[in-house]
Amino acid sequence: MPAFEWRGRSISGEIRTGIIEAPNPQIVEFYLRRLNIIPIKIVPKKEGLFKFGLKTVSEKELAFFTRQFATVLEAGLPIVKCLETLSMQQRNPYFKQVITEIRKKVEGGSALSDALGEYPKIFNKLYVQMVKSGESSGNLDIVLKRLAVYLEKIVSLKSKIKHAMIYPAVIIFITIVVISILMIFVIPKFAELFKEAGQTLPLPTQILINISMNFKKIFLFFLVSVVVSIIVLKKYRKTEKGRYNTDKILLKFPLLGSLFHKAAISRIARTLANVIGAGVPLLQAILIAGETSDNKVLEKAMEEIRVNVAAGHGIADPMFYTGVFPYLMIEMVRVGEVSGNLEDMLNKLADFYEEEVDRTVETLSTLIEPLLLIVLGVIIGGILIALYLPIFQLGAVIGGG
Repeated sequence: MPAFEWRGRSISGEIRTGIIEAPNPQIVEFYLRRLNIIPIKIVPKKEGLFKFGLKTVSEKELAFFTRQFATVLEAGLPIVKCLETLSMQQRNPYFKQVITEIRKKVEGGSALSDALGEYPKIFNKLYVQMVKSGESSGNLDIVLKRLAVYLEKIVSLKSKIKHAMIYPAVIIFITIVVISILMIFVIPKFAELFKEAGQTLPLPTQILINISMNFKKIFLFFLVSVVVSIIVLKKYRKTEKGRYNTDKILLKFPLLGSLFHKAAISRIARTLANVIGAGVPLLQAILIAGETSDNKVLEKAMEEIRVNVAAGHGIADPMFYTGVFPYLMIEMVRVGEVSGNLEDMLNKLADFYEEEVDRTVETLSTLIEPLLLIVLGVIIGGILIALYLPIFQLGAVIGGG
């Protein structure tokens, strides 16, 4: 069935756009008018030159879908109709197909949470459990709103961490490019000049020329080593022990370790607050919070907490004994347990650590920028000094003569 891109104006005057599959433009216009949208433009969707069938759904797409789902459900549409509407609006072909399949399962009598649970790569345990609690309580629209806010905050948090990684990566890439150009094109020209002059070269210059002569082999070896290391590391991280050990090292990494730790703590606090607020049993909530931390060390710590809570203890004391949670979090959780406001305390904790992530990103940007520029300056400066040492010596000889 062909797809049509449309642009229209809602009753409130807001301009909206989307994509709908329909036999012809007239059906699209009829459907839009049923939604109280006045069509402005309806044109066939242009297909790209290449179509990639990547079966992935980004966290941003999932957050947007959840927000839309909550909105149309709040408007009073049945779940099946909501899914049908959302599938028509979806730009990601794979996600569109998944939503359509979920709609068919719900039409066939399956619960929405069960249908979502069949796609664990898109809808994790947190998502499924919260939807299940929303179905049982009859507050699915409220739960989806809460879930949308949670996903949006997680997307924002990860975006900040990625932003902190971009600048160092760019500087390192530029450094490699500049060094490669010097080694392949510039230094060989100087080597020819020094050879014609028949001058004895200083040790730094000779070492630099030798590196330049073998640079392609050295660079190839370096590239192969990096690729092999990445492959081995990925395979190692697929094992339980490997994931735990690498995550442990990551938390102790200079500068970045603190950032990753705070981000993981924020995710745990936010997740725990949301699943508890949605009515998920505490033991299940602790398990889900650990799994969403993206760090095996903290996940194992949450599992230890769950075992202690199942034995009749509170959360704060087992959290203290794991040794991986900050004192502030432990004390706020303790206050939340005593006062009966654990959800509020966890949300405050999540907000606090998200602000800490912001501050850490700013600090890292401030520290890393001059540090990388100094390293780049030392490397390039060292190469230039090594190149000009013979010229300085020659000038000294001439001056002495």
